[in-house]
Parts: sequence; C-alpha cells; structure tokens
Amino acid sequence: MDLPDTPVAPSGGERSLRHDFLASIVVFLVALPLCMGIALASGAPPEKAAAVGLMTGIIGGLIVGSIAGSPLQVSGPAAGLSVIVYELAQRHGWGALGVIVLLAGAIQLAAGLMRLGQWFRAVSPAVIHGMLAGIGVLIIASQFHIMVDDRPRSSGLQNLMSIPEAAWKGIVPSDDVSHDDAARIGLLTIMAIVLWRPLAPRFLKMVPAPLVAIVAATAATALLALPIKQVQVPDNLLDAVQMPSVELLGHLPDWGVLLTAAASLAFIASAETLLCATAVDQLHRGPRTRYDRELAAQGIGNMLCGFVGALPMTGVIVRSAANVEAGGRTRLSAILHGAWLLLFVALLPVVLRLIPTAALAAMLVYTGYKLISVKAIRALWGYGKSEVVIYALTLLTIVGADLLTGVLVGIALSVLKLLWTFSHLHIRLEAEPERSRTVMYLEGAATFIRLPQLAAALDAVPADAELHVHFEALSYIDHACLDLLVNWEKQHEATGGSLVVDWDSLAARFRNYGASNGKTRVHANGPESSLPASVEVAGSRARKGDRAARSA
Repeated sequence: MDLPDTPVAPSGGERSLRHDFLASIVVFLVALPLCMGIALASGAPPEKAAAVGLMTGIIGGLIVGSIAGSPLQVSGPAAGLSVIVYELAQRHGWGALGVIVLLAGAIQLAAGLMRLGQWFRAVSPAVIHGMLAGIGVLIIASQFHIMVDDRPRSSGLQNLMSIPEAAWKGIVPSDDVSHDDAARIGLLTIMAIVLWRPLAPRFLKMVPAPLVAIVAATAATALLALPIKQVQVPDNLLDAVQMPSVELLGHLPDWGVLLTAAASLAFIASAETLLCATAVDQLHRGPRTRYDRELAAQGIGNMLCGFVGALPMTGVIVRSAANVEAGGRTRLSAILHGAWLLLFVALLPVVLRLIPTAALAAMLVYTGYKLISVKAIRALWGYGKSEVVIYALTLLTIVGADLLTGVLVGIALSVLKLLWTFSHLHIRLEAEPERSRTVMYLEGAATFIRLPQLAAALDAVPADAELHVHFEALSYIDHACLDLLVNWEKQHEATGGSLVVDWDSLAARFRNYGASNGKTRVHANGPESSLPASVEVAGSRARKGDRAARSA
C-alpha cells in the first residue's frame, strides 16, 4: 500500500479537506454493510440488528473519531467482538448486554486515564493470531447457516459440526423454505468480493468490494423476486435505542458476574483496538498513536454504545486501512463517515430493507476466512515451533470453550514459554583427548536455577584438560554462574588443568560485566565493584591463554 505523500496534520487546509471528504465516502461504503452484518453475527434481535450495528458505527465516527488518539483509525462494530458479544447475549440476555458494554467502556476509560494503554499491547503475536483465527472459525461456523437462511446452533462446536447439514440444505431444493436460493445469493456475494479487485476496471477499483457484492446480491434478489430473508430496519433509528431502565436493572444477573463479563470484553476490545492502531501507524507517515488517549476514547464510545443498547466497538483494521488507502489525512475522514451513516439510516431506511441477510452472512464468511491467515502461521513458524503450538492451542480452546478462556490459555502458555526461555540452559561438551582439551558450548540462560546443571557439566571435564568455554549462543549469565566458573578454575588448576574464557568478549555481550585496565569488573547492585584480585588475575591469564590458543 502506498503511503500518503503529504504528512498527516492535526488540521488541514483545502487539500486535506478534499482528501478527507473523498476518503470518508469510501470508508462509509465499507462500513455500511459490515455494521449490519456484524450485528447479525453478534446475535442481535433481527428486527433491530441493522440499527444497533449502525448506531455503533455512527458513535464510532462522530464521537470517538473526534477524540481518538489514533487520528486515522476508524472505530465501529468489529467481527473480532461478535463471538464474545453473542456468548454474552445468550448467557445474560440482550438487555443486560447494554449494561455490560457500558461497564466495559468505563473500565477502558479508567485504564486510559491511568495510562495503561501500552500494557494492553503486551500480548504475544501467537495469542493474537490464534484469537483472530479462532474468531474466524466461529464466524464461518455461525454465518454459514445464516447464508442459507437457516438458524445457527447454540454453540460454536455445534455450528461447526452441522456445516455439512447446512450445505446439504443449500444444495437440495426444499418445498417450504428457499435454502437453495439463499445459498446461491451467498455464493454470488463471495464471488463478487473475490473477483472485484482483479477484474474491475482501473477507475472503479476504489469502490469497495463488499459494497459491490451487496449491491449485486440485492439486485439479483429483487430482479428474481427470491423469497429469502431480508434485513429489518426500523423507520426511526431511535426506535432501536434501549436505555437502561429501572425494570431492566431489577432483572440483571449478579453484579460480580456482570463485572467479570465487562472486564473480559474490555480486555479483548482494548487489545484489538491498540493492535489495530499499531498497524495503522505503519501505513502512514503522520502523527503516531497516543495509546492512552485512544483507550480512553474507546471507553467513552463504548459507554455511549452501552447506554443506547448498541454493539460494542473497537478500532477496525479493514475500515482504517481503507481510510489511509483512500487518502485520509486527518481525523475528519472518520468523523464524516459517521455522519454519512447517520444520514443514510435517517433518510433511506427503505434501501436497507432490500438487502438479503444471506449476502451479509456470506460477506462475514469471507471475513472469517481472511482472519485465518496462513501467512501468519508461516511467520510464527519462523520464530519456532512453540509459537505455532501456542497459536493452535489458543485457537482450539476458543472454538471448544469460549473466547476469553482461549485468550487466557494463550497468555498462560506465553508466560510459561517465557519462563522456560529464561531458565533453560543447554550445555554441550566436545572432548579432544589428543590435545588434552575440552570445549564447552553454552546456549540459553545461565542463571542460578541451572547452577547444578552447569556444575555437573564442569565436573565431567577431565582433571588435566584445558577447558574452552563458548557463550556466543548465551542470552544471559548471572553472578552465581560466573562465580562458579571462577571458583571451579581455581580447583581445576590445582589438578593441572586450565580455563580459557574470553572475558573481554563477555563484557561486550552483557552490560552487567565490564573490563577496565585489563581487569574484569561486575556491576552488582548498582555501583561498579571490582572482583577479587584472584579473579582479575584469572581473567588476565585466561585472555593470554586464549590468545595463545588462537595463535596456535
């Protein structure tokens, strides 16, 4: 993607206004079908699904766009939250969901004011990609049923296991229900999304593929008079507003349960938003994201969404990338896209009622497929098999249990991997009897936890051997292991052996060790302190021995 030629400015002139205006139209056209489709995937009541999704997009544009810490990021309902929203709505009811979203927004606002924005980014990429892939699988599993005008099952696993049944309904015509007609509209939608960019004329490539697909599916449904389900939109957007009432508050679950649900929603929404903001920063040369401000802005937006009974929001990479690619320069493009959504819903609700739900579901099936990124798996493989294992277990737990459990399992595995990395030490000894020499290779972290292992390896060195220690693959060595080497050298010299360690190189690799005037020093507890004279002599002797060995 080409970067904007002109830096993004907080406020622009006539040129910025023109770019922002055009970009806002593109983002509006991308957001319009996604807002409605994600609302359906989130389990919103059919009669108000489109409205609650669009309300979130409007709040994300007009309110959050005005105060966001990432000027070019566009906020709205996100496919990544649809799974957890569906689970919460099924568990606590759609009315209680508004209170949960309001509380989640309050948690985000408090976290932003406490400057915790950077901490929400401290999640392993393997967990994030595993979370997105798990969400993708669940979106495909649920929306595949809606794509054939069938009802989703009660859980992600049941949706996944019953896909063959839904596919059969879409292939074999039925006398009473037009599953096959809906399936054909769904396939038309997916084909239009896939083929638009490579086949569209150059001057039309800026038109979003999802919009082209929805228009094509809507036109086909109308021209063929297909008896399939269509989007339901109230005549007045305010009819879909559901503010917390005294009656609702009296029927809410335990507040501890609500706070736990809100905390999980806030965590996932914040992680997705701030990771999206980081990705957007890589797409332009303008001001970088102010993470605490962005987190607080998302909190305000979600509090408003919860108050009116809309869907929760996050920063959304699809809309944000479209904003940058279309030439957006300032936050005005995000604000205007919210204004266009509001005007469209207020003036043209009859147009939205023509859209088949099968087309919106098909668009989300394709979105779910894109979330399962093979490219991400290959990238993780480059960092080791453990990253792929974390990815896979996170994905499987999300599909088999729920989103929050899957994310927590992924984070726990990442922490265990970190502990393993900073406590694992691999030692390899290579004996050269003909030269009375032994070479020791250290890999990993030499800490006091692995002191017995290092001591056992040193005890295995022949009494009269010259031991060369290589630490090029060592990531860390602490004072305890260094002391062990020094003390072992004294004992080893008494039996006719010697130790060769390049102390100067060790000082260059690890900042807690330094060399001054030929003497090895250790920085312990802050101030610099010299080692005992015997160690300094040993270090000097080791360097001389190492130079002699290299010259030999």
